[in-house]
Amino acid sequence: MHRHGYKGRKFGRERDQRRALLKGLATSLVEHGKIETTLPKAKELVRYIEKLITKAKKGDLANRRMVIAGLSTQAAAFKLVDEIAPQLTARTSGHVRVTRTRLRVGDGAQMASIEFVDELTAAPKKEEVKA
Repeated sequence: MHRHGYKGRKFGRERDQRRALLKGLATSLVEHGKIETTLPKAKELVRYIEKLITKAKKGDLANRRMVIAGLSTQAAAFKLVDEIAPQLTARTSGHVRVTRTRLRVGDGAQMASIEFVDELTAAPKKEEVKA
């Protein structure tokens, strides 16, 4: 049997579980800026998060709703659209980097770190004025 035209990895999971896994990984990446996972999951996450970042950079209402649907929490979606995406406008693609890190002790799986290529600065928090 050939593999022509079969895109994506299955990870031994059903479709819904796979989608939930990618949503969770993408949400964690947006919240923490850098995560460690297995190499195949990291490579698949690159395909998923790049599309979300492109939508977040456009930032109109329809694309904002697609980003909200693509992440697990609204807070992560707002952070991606309002804080992270404006800092990534210099690039057209290649927003995240995958680096092999170590072999996992339990099963010897190749682990990888995934992070944003550009250095992201935290947005200054607004101080509430007490009257």
